[in-house]
Amino acid sequence: MEDLQTSALREEEFSKKIDLKLWKRLLRYALRYRWLFVGVIFLMLVVAFVDILYPQLTRYAIDNIVAEGEAGLRKLLPFGLVYLGFVLFQGAGVVSFILFCGKLEVKIAYDIRQDAFKKLQQLSFSYYDKTAVGYIMARMVGDIPRLSEMIAWSLTDIFWSSGYIIGCIIFLLAMNWKLGLVILTVLPPLAVISVYFQRRILRQHRIVRKQNSRITSAFNEGIMGAVTTKTLVREEKNFEEFKAEAGTMKKASIRAAVLSAMFTPIVMTLGSIATAIALYAGGRTVIAPTIFGTTMTIGVLSSFISYSTNLFDPMQQLAGIFAELQSAQASAERVISLLDTPCDITDSDEVIEKYGDCFDPKRENWEEIEGGVEFRDVSFSYKEGEKVLDHFDLTVRPGEKIALVGETGAGKSTIVNLVCRFYEPTGGAILIDGIDYRERSQLWLQDRLGYVLQSPHLFSGSIRDNIRYGRKDATDEEVVRAAQMVHADSFIESLEKGYDTEVGEGGARLSTGQKQLISFARVILADPRIFVLDEATSSIDTETEALIQNAIGTVLQNRTSFIVAHRLSTIRSCDRILVIRGGKITESGTHRELLKLRGYYYDLYTTQFTENSTRDVLN
Repeated sequence: MEDLQTSALREEEFSKKIDLKLWKRLLRYALRYRWLFVGVIFLMLVVAFVDILYPQLTRYAIDNIVAEGEAGLRKLLPFGLVYLGFVLFQGAGVVSFILFCGKLEVKIAYDIRQDAFKKLQQLSFSYYDKTAVGYIMARMVGDIPRLSEMIAWSLTDIFWSSGYIIGCIIFLLAMNWKLGLVILTVLPPLAVISVYFQRRILRQHRIVRKQNSRITSAFNEGIMGAVTTKTLVREEKNFEEFKAEAGTMKKASIRAAVLSAMFTPIVMTLGSIATAIALYAGGRTVIAPTIFGTTMTIGVLSSFISYSTNLFDPMQQLAGIFAELQSAQASAERVISLLDTPCDITDSDEVIEKYGDCFDPKRENWEEIEGGVEFRDVSFSYKEGEKVLDHFDLTVRPGEKIALVGETGAGKSTIVNLVCRFYEPTGGAILIDGIDYRERSQLWLQDRLGYVLQSPHLFSGSIRDNIRYGRKDATDEEVVRAAQMVHADSFIESLEKGYDTEVGEGGARLSTGQKQLISFARVILADPRIFVLDEATSSIDTETEALIQNAIGTVLQNRTSFIVAHRLSTIRSCDRILVIRGGKITESGTHRELLKLRGYYYDLYTTQFTENSTRDVLN
């Protein structure tokens, strides 16, 4: 497992305060369902208005029913019916609110997931080169549901809390403005305390969310690399690294919980102080006139105490919502950072207008590819390093088979990645059929590419589904024919369920050679014009290699091919073999021509030939 303390794949650092612009952007997801969102807000305000009127009903009951004794009993039935109406109306409002908010939460989560996954499809190869899977998964699985819940429930709760607080203040001041102002003096210290705690809570929650990404990544790498971990006896070291990350998350979580636990009773204490003031001052005013005015009725005092008490319930709820927003700010920052991640490779507006994009391709405007490839004075360097290619030139004829040979880091994979436009040259141009490929869409090129990796990836499902992944509309007969072309049919038919055999996660139920043959069949089914094999035979046995060599002779016929090879026995039939050293072509020719040169290729080939001969004798 990668050392999580020194990994280059680091989570973005966020240190900003609450960003209202960020939440405004997220609010747009709710506004896509404008009427539903407005309906929820309206319901919350209506419910808040009904809640505000309850103390007034109590006031009326005390002053006009209880105080009048038997004379007031005739008013009891109408009052009870009105009260029942309020309760039923409020209940209907709450049920509707829960229903609408539930729908809104699901719709918002769906839209954010759609946009995030769409963004992941658009991002360039380089993004996945430098971003850990765990970080992406934490955003998609953890952060997005959290945000949709906050927008649908907490943001709408703000309207109820705000409406209720404003209503309470209005009634307090309307009933006795002097006493109301005294009670409201607790609000400024409440605001100061809220700001103090919220900033610190946010800081801890940012740490928690960041560590959550690291831990998710550690889980992913620990599971995927379990065999390597055990063979290198890394269990104890990995556990110590994971324990350190989990410990950091635990400490930050505890700090956030402690701060939240301190904040809540402080708000409750301030509310109790306000209630005590109302009870003391209002109680004296009931008995006799005071500085707060003439005699107050018991009903007015009762409603006054209710408002002063209830005023701090929504304030506490509002403070809790803002604390949650502070916590969710970290999630919001991470999701927005994903949605705002710039694509390293993009098509121009003119190209998109003509050829479309990956979600709306205009295939009717796509020209056919013959397969001619030219590197014209190409330079390339990764952002973090030195130049890999410098003024590199290469011309490949349509249908020509090119092999790339050289030591690790010489630039072989970089060349084929540039051909595939996974990266773009930082200088010079790459031409496909004589035209700079930046004047055509990425999809136009990559739709005609066949790429077979050293470590093939299979998707969960059957062998048939994995081969058909190369062309979803292919018939069963075409799938079988593709398997036959790469000699994969023999092992597939020997399986109990044949083409319907489940491959397992990542193809875990098949050998490396079998997975490679299936990936060959998948690419062949897509019928590419340009074929790339990047060390495709370096991890397989000699028997499978012989099958693949036979397949190469068949499937690469009349297709432009780039073969990055470690085993030189697989490239002897290539039209041209290029020796790449230091990002430059140092030798070029056929297998026989390069042997006659007695240079680097000759030394490499004879060394491999000797090793293979020795191995054959020992076996």
